[in-house]
Amino acid sequence: MNDLDHLTPAQIVSELDKYIVGQNAAKKAVAIAIRNRIRRRKLPPEIQEEIYPKNILMIGPTGCGKTEIARRMSRLLNAPFLKVEATKYTEVGYVGRDVESMVRDLLNTAISLVKKEYREKVEVDAKNAAEERLLDLLLPSSSHHKEPAAGSNFSDLVANISNIGARIQTGMNVEEKQKDPEEESRHARARELMKQKLADGSMEDREVEFDVQAQASPMVQVLSGHNMEEIDMQVQNMLGDFLPKKNRKRKLPISEARKILLNEEIERLVDQDRVIVEAIRRTEQTGIIFIDEMDKICGKSAGSGPDVSREGVQRDLLPIVEGATITTRHGPVKTDHVLFIAAGAFHQSRPSDLIPEIQGRFPIRVELEKLTEKDFRQILVGPRNSLTEQARQLLATEQVEVVFMEDGLDELAQFAHRVNEETENIGARRLHTILDRLLEDLSFRAPDLAADQRRVVIDRAFVLERLKPVMEDRDLSRYIL
Repeated sequence: MNDLDHLTPAQIVSELDKYIVGQNAAKKAVAIAIRNRIRRRKLPPEIQEEIYPKNILMIGPTGCGKTEIARRMSRLLNAPFLKVEATKYTEVGYVGRDVESMVRDLLNTAISLVKKEYREKVEVDAKNAAEERLLDLLLPSSSHHKEPAAGSNFSDLVANISNIGARIQTGMNVEEKQKDPEEESRHARARELMKQKLADGSMEDREVEFDVQAQASPMVQVLSGHNMEEIDMQVQNMLGDFLPKKNRKRKLPISEARKILLNEEIERLVDQDRVIVEAIRRTEQTGIIFIDEMDKICGKSAGSGPDVSREGVQRDLLPIVEGATITTRHGPVKTDHVLFIAAGAFHQSRPSDLIPEIQGRFPIRVELEKLTEKDFRQILVGPRNSLTEQARQLLATEQVEVVFMEDGLDELAQFAHRVNEETENIGARRLHTILDRLLEDLSFRAPDLAADQRRVVIDRAFVLERLKPVMEDRDLSRYIL
């Protein structure tokens, strides 16, 4: 986050340019939103609370980069990010998901993000601890008293206490028992040798038996229907917390056992309470919710049918966007400083068709441009991990070298733009369809190609040979491309 503090809006746009072609107005609006968050963080706490994010409404056809801009922005901020479809929610009182669930989902994303960071911090210590546990399994020490494992039954516990009492009475307590220095030295040498074998990977297939912690999960449906899935999940989780954790024996190769032991050690070292507190803080202060298909909940309903509650969804969404406290199983979450980015094509409706209160909560309007032939050409090779680079790398795994020539790229861009103009405009997604069609035969035959056929040049002739028949048949092009 410290490096981010020095990023200017121009530098933020430059970072977004590495992945998204064009749409400078949208990138500029997003860059200002990011910079304002950085500025707000530097202010005194009492002023921070008074500065609310300016939510953004992106207007543009599908496939022009709306979602990708928001997603890349969240990665740049290392912030919790959630993309939702407005059409999946229903008004309170209808069967379906209520809008508050998006905040709970955002918190779950933040928990995963924070937990991953905390796991990385303790990974080295956890690896060492897991390695020691593997050594204990391979070379158990006879000089140490074995404590009863968690989940042992009552009779084992009573027997263990009786043994301890007997040893105390006879003066043979484990702590007071004299240890044989020579035996300890032999054990240390054997342990060091075993440690070297584990390090060089020569024992990965050897099986070890150990206790794995398992928690019984209640497979009971508590409630159903009428927006109760979150309550049902919370009740099941609560019941799970009360159920005792049991150990069960498993016999696995060292390669698999190490992963389980490492995960257990990481969970032991990570403070779960700190994870929750930090996740809630990030959700409230840096969370981003991207609401797609906003235009699909515009307008007044006719009173019946599947869209009857769409205006009600807007009214339910209003308090969350404005700032509310949402109850989650991990604690209350305030949405006052969550950044909301809404997006929609608005082909059959207009932003003014949204209810006035919602319009006022998205003060920044950005209209994204329809992609041109030049944009398609740039998308093919410009962004990091571009579509052509992905195709080249995939076929390279079959020892097939694919070379995209300039005239071939020009023809692909022209095809994509023409198909979008003559059929449905699906933006940059059209390139996925066309590239898959172009390389379909090559992908199928790649493993069986002869050595002299493993270099394939994609030029204009290659593109025309495979795409022109489809393009000339209008009905076929609508079906395939």
